[in-house]
Amino acid sequence: MKLARRLDHIEPFYVMEFAKAAAELARSAECAAEPMIFLNIGEPDFTAPPLVQQAAERALHAGRTQYTDATGLPALRERISGWYAGRFGLRIAPRRIVVTAGASAALQLACLALVDRDDEVLLPDPSYPCNRHFVAAAEGRPVLVPASADERYQLSAASVRAAWGERTRGVLLASPSNPTGTSIDPDEMGRIVATVREHGGFTMVDEIYLGLSFDDRFGHSALAHGQGHGDDVISINSFSKYFSMTGWRLGWLVVPEELVAPIEKLAQNLYICPSTVAQHAALACFEPESIQEYERRRCEFRARRDFLVPALNRLGLPVPVLPDGAFYAWADCSAHHASSWDFSFDMLRRAHVAITPGRDFGRHASERFVRLSYASSMAHLQEAVARLERVLS
Repeated sequence: MKLARRLDHIEPFYVMEFAKAAAELARSAECAAEPMIFLNIGEPDFTAPPLVQQAAERALHAGRTQYTDATGLPALRERISGWYAGRFGLRIAPRRIVVTAGASAALQLACLALVDRDDEVLLPDPSYPCNRHFVAAAEGRPVLVPASADERYQLSAASVRAAWGERTRGVLLASPSNPTGTSIDPDEMGRIVATVREHGGFTMVDEIYLGLSFDDRFGHSALAHGQGHGDDVISINSFSKYFSMTGWRLGWLVVPEELVAPIEKLAQNLYICPSTVAQHAALACFEPESIQEYERRRCEFRARRDFLVPALNRLGLPVPVLPDGAFYAWADCSAHHASSWDFSFDMLRRAHVAITPGRDFGRHASERFVRLSYASSMAHLQEAVARLERVLS
């Protein structure tokens, strides 16, 4: 069967290939006495809190399972709007919010609406691999711009200006970032938005870890930097990370008003609507009791970071920039091995600790780095550090 040529521009997702290898080893007799510890997947060990689970049960029992509008339940769009107002002081009109089937669908919809064949989109290197693949799937060309530790592994207005070419259409950022857990300084974000606006492009920001910011300096939405509370900025968000609903596959977009109708048309044709049950459940995410629980979990993630990063530094796996959000540490393993791919497999076999090699996340120095997720429990992190120390010593 002849495959579409667009697949030639989409690389394998090595994170998941490595995860399959880790899961296979974990099931083997080799791990019977020392079970595998998984620090490779970015999934919170917390599940949806009680009010959210109860809301899903009520929706099922009441038969509220029919299609919703392609843009989502009006009540949920209102709740999300209220979250922006209460947490960030932003007046985001509910009509600008489009509920989607996860942040992945949000990114796909935005790229399909804005990117034409051979349009170039600038992304930082390192960055989450699927983001550049969404651009490629829309037949655009992702352009990776090297970002150093001095730049917090993020693009700057200067780097955007230097990389902008005749075919550049916009930028796709992530703040906080996967794999580095670093955010763009708000002043710099403002300068990036202004630079892109001067060129007539779009600023698209993946903010799925925004709720998991640990530093008040960085815990602000890029929507604050657009004209009229972000009217020319596109924000992608999700119920997966801060709201602990990974498998529920629910996210949202905040877009300029003129983009709502085109994106609605795409959503109607691609997947009709997001999960109805998940949407009814997500209404409970914004109840005070749920928010209190989410904030407790955010503090727990910060405590895990404060344990893991110093431990990695001590083990000769330095983390050049302290993560200010999400639940990842981007560690330099070059003192132990020239290849992060080989190093990760070595730790998998000898320490029974699964970490993620850097090759997925870019081409600039990615072979030196590994990503460790501290979405696992503190007990697992402590045991993982002890095992790594045993092997690396």
